[in-house]
Formats: sequence, structure tokens, C-alpha cells
Amino acid sequence: MADAGASMTQATISLIGFALLAGFYLTTLNALWTLVSVTVTAVLVSQLLRKLRRRDALTELRVCVLVLGDIGRSPRMQYHALSLSKHGYSVTFVGFPGTKPHQDVIGDERITIIPITELKGLQVGPRMVSYVTKVILQSLQLLLVLLKTDVQSHILMQNPPGLPSIVVTWLVCGLRGSRFIIDWHNYGYTIMALSHGPDHPIVRLAQWYEQLFGRLSSHNLCVTNAMKEDLQNNWNIRATTLYDKPPAVHEAEHIESGLCSTEDEDFSILLKALEDYEGFVKAGASLPSLVCVITGKGPQKDHYRKLIDTLSFEHVKICTPWLEAEDYPALLGSADLGVCLHKSSSGLDLPMKVVDMFGCCLPVCAIHFYCLHELVKHEENGLIFKDSEELSGQLKSLLWDFPGCEDEGKLGQFRSNLRASGGQRWDQNWDQNVLPLLTAP
Repeated sequence: MADAGASMTQATISLIGFALLAGFYLTTLNALWTLVSVTVTAVLVSQLLRKLRRRDALTELRVCVLVLGDIGRSPRMQYHALSLSKHGYSVTFVGFPGTKPHQDVIGDERITIIPITELKGLQVGPRMVSYVTKVILQSLQLLLVLLKTDVQSHILMQNPPGLPSIVVTWLVCGLRGSRFIIDWHNYGYTIMALSHGPDHPIVRLAQWYEQLFGRLSSHNLCVTNAMKEDLQNNWNIRATTLYDKPPAVHEAEHIESGLCSTEDEDFSILLKALEDYEGFVKAGASLPSLVCVITGKGPQKDHYRKLIDTLSFEHVKICTPWLEAEDYPALLGSADLGVCLHKSSSGLDLPMKVVDMFGCCLPVCAIHFYCLHELVKHEENGLIFKDSEELSGQLKSLLWDFPGCEDEGKLGQFRSNLRASGGQRWDQNWDQNVLPLLTAP
């Protein structure tokens, strides 16, 4: 049914294009042809809008979840899809294929994954021309994919990346009468500034783009109160804070001594701290040997793997596996301490990896940035450090005389505090903050 409707929509769009083109040439002839051209175009446009907005009894129970990125590496958007399904919504999940999504998403009959192609390695003239061409082609692809689906009550889109998905999604929602929700995980322009610098023209353009089109959404979600305030104060965008929470998974058994750190961060800080730790042990400190598990498959993985191979540790073993989503909680539950090196480009988002660690009652050492205190409470559920020297000192103090009694020492205290605090899981948090936005008139 959707394919037939899509074919008719494409045919109508083609006719509109033909009418406009014909009108361009015929208007040079006389006023009559001008009137005919305008009338035909207006009729075709009205028919197109009627087709695009055609609703049925199930429209209000259909939602599109959109991420212009790897679906399998977008846990928050996967949780959104699962929560929508639990409340009876049919979910169209649009994004790039790549990493395998969680088995619960794959096996859910209400969730349909529609893959879109990520345009990589496009070379058309100078670098800027290639970039603009890529954005245009990605926009057209996304536009056609969204128009082929049945009319949705809402489109829930992750930002970043928001170029070109924000403007395309806004356009589709306008054409089809759907409501547009942006879930702000960070700012795209601050991520671009890491490689181009804050004053680069493309970074300034990206900031203007996010600010302008971000205001056109029906509703907004964000990941911290700091981001909520920043959106309101600087861009006049009102948002609801939806903290990342762990899903309802059981804590895995506590098995062996280890550290766990995750992808695309400055691992030199961790490696230097481990060198210091090795020195402490060789100097006679009462410290255990470590198994350090570094997960992820970011672009810097090969670089750091080669660096790790040059290290000659006797008391620290480092391994770098890639884990499927369902195996990750088991790893976290097996560890004694988590290390997070995530530094927010905006200073306004929080590391999902720490949320996962806390969900398995795993204490953390996390590198400091502006709003980290909204998640990591120093000396309560973990420790916050600023450099490798401070991290190595924390490892030494936390693991001194390990294992001892599990409930003794700071590690045991942090773990007990995490168990006692419990807190909301994702489902309760989502029901409180997102469901009312969907059901509001």
C-alpha cells in the first residue's frame, strides 16, 4: 500500500516539475498560458499535499525514529523504539546499517528497520564541493525514504548529526502533518569545531543551521539540565530533560578484576596512568595485577592498538575486543571498576557508557567536564579526575589491598551506594517525560 502511494507521489512530483518547467517557457508567450500554468501547478500541488497527508485509523499509532548514523551504535534511539513498541506504536526505524542492533530491537514485530545508505568517499572536485554534493544527495535520499513510508503521527530525530536531517525532517513533517521531535544528544557544530576550529566558516554555518531549524520542531528532548538551560537561554528552544537511564537488565555476576574503558577518547591518559600503576606495583605497593578491557571500534583504535603493543607491562594486561550489544552488560557486571575518558565537545552531554556502568552497579573514574556532576557524584558513586596523574592516584587508592572484603574500602562503598540508590530505569523515565508529548492533543 505504501509502495503504491509512493509511486503516485513520485508521479505527482514529476508532473509538478513538468508544469513548472512548461510554465517557465510558456509565460513568455502570453497571459493565458501563464494562467493555465499556474492553475495546473496549483491543482497538482493540492493533490500532492492531499496524498501526502492521507491518514487512516492507525496513523496516530505510527512513529518514525530517525538517526543519520549507525543504528546499532545509537543505544538511546534503540531504547526509544522499544519504549514506543511497548506502548502499542508501530515504529519505522530509519538509519545507517552497520553494527548489529540489540536483539530486542531486531526481534520486535512492531519495529521495522529501514536502512539508508551512508554516502562515503564521495569525491566531486574540491573538498567543499564534495561536501555540499554529499549533503544534497543525502537530503534527497532521506526525503524519498521518509515520503515512501505511511504517514506518521510523529518523527523523533536524533541530533547530532542534524545536517541535513533536521531540515529534511521538518519539511516532511510539514508536508505530511506529522509532529517533529528533536532529541538533542549534543550540538553538531561543537563536534565539527574539534577538527576545524570554532571560527571555521563551516562550523559557523552549522551553528546557524542548528539554531534556525532547531526552533521549528514541535517538541525537544535533551540529555542534561545544563543543555536544557543552554537551549532556552541561547537559542530560545524549550526542551524536556530525558536523562539516559540503563534498561531493565539484570546485573551480571562479579567475576574478575578489570578495568573497562570505551571508544574514541584520549586513551593516552589511561595508558600513562597504567604505566604509573605498573611502577607502583614494581615498587612494592600492595596492588593487584589488572586486566584492562578497552572496548569500541572507533577510528583511533588501530593507532592505540599499535601503541599498546609497544608497552612492556608485567602486571597489566590490555585487551581490545569488539562486543555485541547484548554482551556489553555482562562485561560491565564482571568488572571491578570502570574508566570513562569521554569529554563532551559542548560540555553539555553525558557519557552513555557511565549510565551503562551504573546500571550494572559498577563504580567509575571519569574525566572531568562541565556538567558531569549531573551523573557522577564524586566520592559517592565514583571519582572524577583531570589528568593521568590524578587517575593513577585514584587507581592506587581504590585497589589498595584488593580484593579484601567486597563491602570494605571505597570500591565497596561506591558499589553499595549504587545498589542502594537504584533509581529509575529507562522505561519509567521515558513514560514520565516522553509519553505525554506523544499523547498530547
